[in-house]
Amino acid sequence: MSESEIEQPEQQEGAPEEGVPARPARPGRPAPETSFDDAEAVAAGEAKAEPAAEPEDEKAKYLALAQRTQADFENYRKRMARENAAAIDRGMGKLAKELLPALDHLDHALKAAEGHEDVIKGFALVRDEIVKALGRVGIQPFAPVGEPFDPNEHEAMVQQPSEDAESGTVLEVYSQGYRINGAVLRPARVVVAA
Repeated sequence: MSESEIEQPEQQEGAPEEGVPARPARPGRPAPETSFDDAEAVAAGEAKAEPAAEPEDEKAKYLALAQRTQADFENYRKRMARENAAAIDRGMGKLAKELLPALDHLDHALKAAEGHEDVIKGFALVRDEIVKALGRVGIQPFAPVGEPFDPNEHEAMVQQPSEDAESGTVLEVYSQGYRINGAVLRPARVVVAA
């Protein structure tokens, strides 16, 4: 086929030519015709368009984007792992706080049952099993007898004068303190030297 045989689409009256922006029609007035000056203005505007980016620059841009995305994902993964570990510790701590009073009562029962060896063995077995179970999940007891009083780890129940110890030293422990993975779960209740 020759170029003359190819059908050209018919231009509708009032329709703008290709590449030339149409002017909005005003109500009551016919649409203005497109002039040669308008076509030159469009062609000059096209010349100001930015040239296509170099393929190497585009590769570097996408590589940098991929690296940032990968780093963001790694940071997210690490943050979620930390938050999950903290949530597990909070859950174990909450359960342990509910069990610790029962453990304290077992300790008191052991002290009260002195002289009844069979009873003491039974209480001691139960108490030791609970302490071992707590230890397996990272909860450790501590009794700070003889250590200096630390309000972050100890709760002073009584202050008592003592000739044997310095002022501010823990003389006796009413109930043990507990730590979960190094953080204080429950402070030790203590008697402090005055």
